[in-house]
Amino acid sequence: MRAVIIGNGQINDYEYIKSKIRSADFIICADGGYNHALKMGITPDILIGDLDSAENIGAGIEKLRYPERKDFTDGELAIDYALKKGYGDILLLSMTGDRADHTITDILLMTKCANACMIDDNNEIYILRDKLKIEGKKGDTVSIVPIGGDVSGVTTEGLEYPLDRETLYFGASRGVSNVMNEDGCAITAENGIALVIKVRNV
Repeated sequence: MRAVIIGNGQINDYEYIKSKIRSADFIICADGGYNHALKMGITPDILIGDLDSAENIGAGIEKLRYPERKDFTDGELAIDYALKKGYGDILLLSMTGDRADHTITDILLMTKCANACMIDDNNEIYILRDKLKIEGKKGDTVSIVPIGGDVSGVTTEGLEYPLDRETLYFGASRGVSNVMNEDGCAITAENGIALVIKVRNV
């Protein structure tokens, strides 16, 4: 099973975001993410956070409430809850928006997960540790962005500008704006961690 965390970030295309959720998913709302769930007609399995943003909380909704003054964001509390429950496969929705501090933090929190994907209206974001396969379509834009240091031994398949055991340097832009030349791609790395971002072409 998979855990889906709905955050209090930005959603413009509710139909698209809802299409990413499966009927068997365990739904966690991080505080104001509950408002997005309501708009999509989704009842979460649990609501987590200080609950200063969630509105019109329905009767019977399980809640795990924390004080407003705390050392963790609601997003991190939701991720930690999913991990403690044994979910290695985690989908993060509505975790980006106009708060750059929250967006960057939530993206980096993905490194806690064995297998995580963050989806918003415009992007799919993955963590590359050793190997990663991404489904898509020919022409999709894919970027590889090192985090925490250089990423070496990077090899790609299915991308227009191939890499063969090459190094992508932290703080440099070489891995940005590659293009799928097939309906999917594969990326491997021998050392380091990177974000892999597939842009939604609409």
